[in-house]
Amino acid sequence: MTDPAHPIDRATRLVRNPDGSLAGRTEPAYANMVGPFGGTTAAAMLNAALTHPDRLGDPVALTINYAGAVADGEFRIDAVPMRTNRSTQHWSMTMSQGDAVTTTATAFFALRRETWASTEAGFPHVPAADALPRMDSSRFAQWTRCYDMRFVKGYWPDGSKPEQELDSVSTLWIRDEPPRPMDFLSLAAICDSFFPRVMIRRPRRVPAGTVSLTTYFHADSKHLARVGEKHVLATARASRFGLGYHDQSAEIWSEGGELLATSHQVVYFKE
Repeated sequence: MTDPAHPIDRATRLVRNPDGSLAGRTEPAYANMVGPFGGTTAAAMLNAALTHPDRLGDPVALTINYAGAVADGEFRIDAVPMRTNRSTQHWSMTMSQGDAVTTTATAFFALRRETWASTEAGFPHVPAADALPRMDSSRFAQWTRCYDMRFVKGYWPDGSKPEQELDSVSTLWIRDEPPRPMDFLSLAAICDSFFPRVMIRRPRRVPAGTVSLTTYFHADSKHLARVGEKHVLATARASRFGLGYHDQSAEIWSEGGELLATSHQVVYFKE
């Protein structure tokens, strides 16, 4: 079988084993400081449910718990539909390498229908993606080269401001590199594409990593198809740092002002 051309499709490619489990392999293009970029781990877990023959509807919520580091190489995912109702479906997924569980997840899928709709969050007023320079990713982890990032605010601090004047907010335009039509796998990965907020709030590199990430998908597959290969606007901030952990809340918007997803995560850090 020919390998997919795009690195995110290679990172999330799964082959079904005779026992019903799924086999995958980490993708070198998404290498992080330790193991693979967590966004592709989340996308691979989601893909286990998306490609399951018993799948019902589109994903509405996905929670990933990073129990331990994923080593480079092969992994196994077990995905089980725990309950299927007339229009909803609940999933449990586990990623393992050898005898060790690296990641657990739950997901909620649904057959969505048109209803009354309102967005209370406000679309940020920012320059267009084409008006901003692309981030030079050469000084960052390998996975950042798989994205075209254009920062409005909250790029890596350059030391020009004292720490007390900094905040944890980052806002940027982002898309897959090379460009790729938006889908749930791409969106799930982008929701984990922010640098740890502690490194933005305090301009220094410290050990940090996501422990748990929940993403809520506010768009269905038809909405995502309208995004195409365009940039999406991503913004994130923390509310509290302390006792070794901080939170992060994020929003992902289409260029046209549609809220595609929100996410919340907890991150450990050491100093």
